[in-house]
Amino acid sequence: MQKFNLINSVVAGIPLINIDTDMIIPKQFLKTIKRTGLGKNLFHEMRFDINENIIQDFILNKPEFQNAQILVARDNFGCGSSREHAPWALLDFGIRVVIAPSFADIFFNNCFKNGILPIVLKNPEVDELLEFSKSPANQATVDLHSQLVRAGQKVYKFEIDSFKKHCLIEGLDDIGLTLQKEQKIADFEKINLQVTPWLYHN
Repeated sequence: MQKFNLINSVVAGIPLINIDTDMIIPKQFLKTIKRTGLGKNLFHEMRFDINENIIQDFILNKPEFQNAQILVARDNFGCGSSREHAPWALLDFGIRVVIAPSFADIFFNNCFKNGILPIVLKNPEVDELLEFSKSPANQATVDLHSQLVRAGQKVYKFEIDSFKKHCLIEGLDDIGLTLQKEQKIADFEKINLQVTPWLYHN
């Protein structure tokens, strides 16, 4: 998993509540188990019309937002089904930070497992960031070490679980965390082979 450091990016704002995982990545794109290649279908029904033509005025289709790494939305982001394809699609598109007043629990935890930082801010702060995203000075910094979002003259402090913060900074997903115990696992298997050798034979 890619380590999380400072993120400097334009802010893309989608001022909607209850953006569910089917809006993030529609069900017809869930046939793959690969984490790559889903970015092109992110927000598919909002980015393309029924004839697959680009909807020019959707925020992520505008040239100045196509490299956005920071997404801001309203309450209950990531609700709906528990599909992990949702954070996969966001990450593959390039989104590393999602800011909202609240998140669906499973989506929130899946973000951390895939190198995305979900930030909870108060509604008035989210309103300010959505307004900031429309300004010519639209360029923000997310500092995970200091737990700060800097947008123009405004600075927003956010809270994060210390263990989740450590995992993001070090780029540790569940597999990475397991591999940190590789020697202990090997030692256990060596001892266990002597104690229960029949478990290791076909």
